[in-house]
Amino acid sequence: MGEERKISDQLRQFAKLDVDGVFRNLKTSFDGLEESDARKRLNRYGQNFIADVKKRHPILILLSLFLNPLPLMLLALSLVSFFTGETRGAEVIILMVFLSTTLAFVQESRSNRAAESLRSLVRTTASVKRRSAYGATPAISEIELSLLVPGDIVHLSAGDLVPADLRLLSAKDLFVNQSSLTGESMPVEKYAKQMDAPVSGDSELFNLCFMGTHVISGTAIGVVVATGKHTFFGSIAATIAEDKEQTDFDLGVQRYIWLIIRIMMLMVPAVFLINGLAKGNWIEALLFASAVAVGLAPEMLPMLVTINLAKGGIEMSRKKVIVKRLNAIQNFGAMDILCVDKTGTLTQDRVILEKHVDISGMESEWVL
Repeated sequence: MGEERKISDQLRQFAKLDVDGVFRNLKTSFDGLEESDARKRLNRYGQNFIADVKKRHPILILLSLFLNPLPLMLLALSLVSFFTGETRGAEVIILMVFLSTTLAFVQESRSNRAAESLRSLVRTTASVKRRSAYGATPAISEIELSLLVPGDIVHLSAGDLVPADLRLLSAKDLFVNQSSLTGESMPVEKYAKQMDAPVSGDSELFNLCFMGTHVISGTAIGVVVATGKHTFFGSIAATIAEDKEQTDFDLGVQRYIWLIIRIMMLMVPAVFLINGLAKGNWIEALLFASAVAVGLAPEMLPMLVTINLAKGGIEMSRKKVIVKRLNAIQNFGAMDILCVDKTGTLTQDRVILEKHVDISGMESEWVL
């Protein structure tokens, strides 16, 4: 919340400044930045990317699949089986754990690669005015969004994505769709004049255009005041990109495993003591108690769970749906009601008449 408040205060400060004040604050001008200055600022502020989920090395991902209560419990029991002479049982348990974790790793790796491939197909640019050297004639060129820096002069026209948080310098009949931020599908008119009255929300700052929105109509020139995670949109994305909480399915499996462990902690010592006291052979009692522990363990559970989830992932991939986390499939299938935004964020915000039919399914002019 502190970072969001800081970003909000900075945006409001730029909204209250006149054009000359904005230029002084950002150390830029109508002619834009020099290329060397832009490179320095890129090193200082970083690339113009919103927050993304931190990528982990494949080895760490594979290890995280092993470091769960169920695989750890089965591996511990396989060691018990091995030291008590049940090498065949130990091999079977290790094989089940290895196959289940490897299958989950392969399925999630394929999904992540597919998502990365889709991202690589999207290449968005912005029209930016820059100078090749000090005193040179400024030129407008198309550069990748990731290379934008505070102080860049950006030209906007109908259909453009707003590449960063911009303070408008000039605008003509500019209407911007801010549904990605507010959920409101109606376009908002933007002006280049200085703010002189307080507003209730950052989205109501009429002389600012925010990253993640897009231009419906009109033209404008703006100066970049914030990029990447320092934008209004970036502060929202940062909360979404945080590490995901465990699903109900994960928690349910863990509760089941801890139940099995508690039963073992009661059963195994009891069987060991009763057998040892009754027969007097403590070695045989230990072997029998170990066999009880192995028998209580659900060796096939991880394999069955992973196979069923992987099958669900494959079925959804045939519907052109990428499943990045296998365990999310169970939660998705448990939905009774799915509520989605219908204000234009996920849809085209256009009502299209497909058919006009009566109660029997026949086309009817009366219904039309």
